[in-house]
Amino acid sequence: MVSVNRNSAVSAESGTEPVQRAVGSLRRDLAKAFLPSDRKGAEIRLVKEPQQPECFCLAASGGCLEIRAADDLGFVYGVYEVSRSLLGIADFWFWNDQRVVPRESADLPDDYRFQSGPYAVRFRGWFVNDEVLLRAWSVDRQKAKPWEMVFEALLRCGGNMVVPGTGTDSHRYRKLASDMGLYITHHHAEPLGAEMFARAYPKLNPSYAEHPDKFRQLWRDGIREQKGGKVVWNLGFRGQGDCPFWVSDPQYRTPESRGGLMSRLIRIQYDMVKQAVPSAVCCTNLYGETMELYRDGFLKLPEDVIKIWADNGYGKMVTRRQGNHNPRVPALPEAGNGGRHGIYYHVSFYDLQAGNHITMLPNSPEFIRKELGEVLKRGVSDFWLINCSNVKPHVYFLDFISEIWKHGTIDIAKHRDAYVSRYYGAENAGKVSACLEAYPKYALAYGNREDEHAGEQFANHVARTLVSQYMKDKDRRAEDLLWATNAESLKGQVLWYRDRCGKARKGYAEYRRKCECTALGLSGDAQRLFRDSLLLQAEIYSRCFSGADLVCKSLLLAMKGDFQRAFYTAGKAGEEYLAANRAMREREHGKWHGFYANECLTDVKQTAWVLEGLMSYLRNLGDGPHFYQWQRKFLYSEEDQRVLLILNMENHLKDGELFALMKEKWDD
Repeated sequence: MVSVNRNSAVSAESGTEPVQRAVGSLRRDLAKAFLPSDRKGAEIRLVKEPQQPECFCLAASGGCLEIRAADDLGFVYGVYEVSRSLLGIADFWFWNDQRVVPRESADLPDDYRFQSGPYAVRFRGWFVNDEVLLRAWSVDRQKAKPWEMVFEALLRCGGNMVVPGTGTDSHRYRKLASDMGLYITHHHAEPLGAEMFARAYPKLNPSYAEHPDKFRQLWRDGIREQKGGKVVWNLGFRGQGDCPFWVSDPQYRTPESRGGLMSRLIRIQYDMVKQAVPSAVCCTNLYGETMELYRDGFLKLPEDVIKIWADNGYGKMVTRRQGNHNPRVPALPEAGNGGRHGIYYHVSFYDLQAGNHITMLPNSPEFIRKELGEVLKRGVSDFWLINCSNVKPHVYFLDFISEIWKHGTIDIAKHRDAYVSRYYGAENAGKVSACLEAYPKYALAYGNREDEHAGEQFANHVARTLVSQYMKDKDRRAEDLLWATNAESLKGQVLWYRDRCGKARKGYAEYRRKCECTALGLSGDAQRLFRDSLLLQAEIYSRCFSGADLVCKSLLLAMKGDFQRAFYTAGKAGEEYLAANRAMREREHGKWHGFYANECLTDVKQTAWVLEGLMSYLRNLGDGPHFYQWQRKFLYSEEDQRVLLILNMENHLKDGELFALMKEKWDD
């Protein structure tokens, strides 16, 4: 019998930084998993032996537990397998606040052996994108600690690659990710991970035609800074942000000129990388407008470059919608398209339209399994990059996809029950699983296609668009909403939106009640985690769609000239959005204090602020320019309202004060 306990020493033949960091995590986990003991624990040894790349063997040998591997990631994965299977430390222990109950020891038979196999996907990892929650949050007063926990969770899930943030974050946390054993790859708008031209030269026009030497020097610098590490080099030339380069360089007016420049610059970057690192692995993103250039034959690539095909942000492998342009070109290689292929896939998406950022992907696990199954069927297994954004709201689907990149398939019910049992306790598995399974069934279908389900941004950005258009020009429709509806007037758009938000409000109110009832049947850590996860997301949706429904009612009242009721209804809508924000902030406890403080992309509190502006505008229309009539109606008795000797006897009320008086009279 091999007995591992708190006193088990961990010794490593390999002294590399990634292995030592993993060993440090294992020592921490030993202290968490086991009670103090006077007994000597079995030694855990890291032994180098021939294995397939990234594979490992766990074996009892001579009274010790050996982790046998041939390379750094093999040892790292072996270490985390010990933590997972022997110590009971789950992959998302940090993100799901797993409470580990210490025990005396973990005992293994003398003939114990576990052999890992190769992964279904070669390069597999996360893009820490739209990371506004992570970058404003710290753990133990350390800004880098959340990022370390992101990278550890990725390694525990069998990931080996990361884009460690966006813009300056990717440069700031690149070394940490590399030190932990991960390959570095790059944002599709940041070729070679080089500094963006507009940041290096803020006063110059970011045109390659005008400044070719400066662009090439930035690329050379990026290669020089990273060539000593493990890198999957991203090639491309998109623009100085998440938009095409021709937005700021309009001389490229035709697909031929755009594809021609991109092809030439990708070849230049490719030659630069290969000269510095002859064995370099290179990739490029066929994303958005780039996909269309490639499909139409205007983009030419070196043969061994991994072509990365992207979903549309909603999990469907078609090109993404850009504003009102939604071509939905299939985004997978056709038969006969040789070479190497990968995907960029979103479990979180930010598009100022209908994406999900602070809530889970609203599409079903069955849909995701189907899409990723087709990906593998097409032979796309060289590279999977998953947009994980801020991790915490998306842990279920990140765990789900990691199962697929490990094994190539997944049993959805079995995985869901195992996931729930792991974090909420086996005794709660049935109740929590039912709520998790029900989540996508309540998603609002904003369109007719299988992937067109709305995230929380639909209840915020569309509402703000309609309010903004009303205040700018109520006689014209919002052109920014043509992706969603072809209604000819602003009123038609509002009616279209109200129809959908009204249904979503009712559905999510029901789902929220279901989750609240489930929460009452849980206790302790399970209840807290459930309130932090599914119940919180149910409340965000319920509150935001209730707010959006009220926004529509307010605008329709305003269009009829009932500005007073419209003012009041806009205030009620604002309360719903503020309640959604408050629900997030109330789930900040322990290490999570401040996690939602910088929720600035969906930004539900901003929707409430926009509605404050609408209230002022409506008050001006209905009570301006002297602003006394509404005040008299809600502040004075009926007999005093009718006597107009002095217009008002008090200071003019602010909008919020007037709204509070309205609530006294009109609230049920």
